[in-house]
Amino acid sequence: MARGAIYILIGVLAVQIASGSSGKQADTAGALHTVASHPGGIFVLWLLAVGFAGLTIWRFAEAVYGQPGPGGRKAGKRLGSLARAVLYAFICGSIVSFILVTGGATSSNTQSKDATARLMAHGGGRLLVALIGIGLAVGGVAVALYGIRKKFVKHLHMAQMSRRTAKVVKALGVVGNLARGVVFFVAGVFLFDAAVSFNPQKAQGIDGSLLKLATTPLGPGLLVAVALGLVIFGIYSVCEARWREVRAG
Repeated sequence: MARGAIYILIGVLAVQIASGSSGKQADTAGALHTVASHPGGIFVLWLLAVGFAGLTIWRFAEAVYGQPGPGGRKAGKRLGSLARAVLYAFICGSIVSFILVTGGATSSNTQSKDATARLMAHGGGRLLVALIGIGLAVGGVAVALYGIRKKFVKHLHMAQMSRRTAKVVKALGVVGNLARGVVFFVAGVFLFDAAVSFNPQKAQGIDGSLLKLATTPLGPGLLVAVALGLVIFGIYSVCEARWREVRAG
């Protein structure tokens, strides 16, 4: 539910930016600012922090005990769960920091540029940035294929759904994962370009990657399409909260 809420907010912000009606960043920082600006927003942010804490513990548990299903105890699956746990822990920490410290989280674009510059300042840092960029781009392709091939279905209790609900959930999963894969791929490409050109300013976060989509020949239409896809992934995440298989292997 927490993951779904963040993606829905980011997607909505991106649509507003494409239409010129928002000055916020279309990333986690922008989402947090949006929530905090409404009555009761801080309470909702605490709920989001608890949600991401739950995601972190769940993925750490999978890293320790293995994922459900055949091969769930293999090292590759456990490392994947560990990587997700670290990511969710970072998001949880960012939300708590936003609430307690500054209330003005830095955009993912600025964070990406700063982190890239720090890495490039060290020996071998440029190569590391290039490898991270390649990994992110490849990961984006993998996420898109994961959605297109409907591999997410194996993690859901499909038998508990009606036939119509199952069709809707599958469609949400395909479109949502495809959109998420596009954003990861674009971010990876720009990170790799930053390493090759030795220019940290070319690195892009979620918001920067989304805005770059508007500069393609397809224009703002592509940005809107991907942004709506992220909203759809957020809705799919809510479906996962209802039907996801969470047993240890």
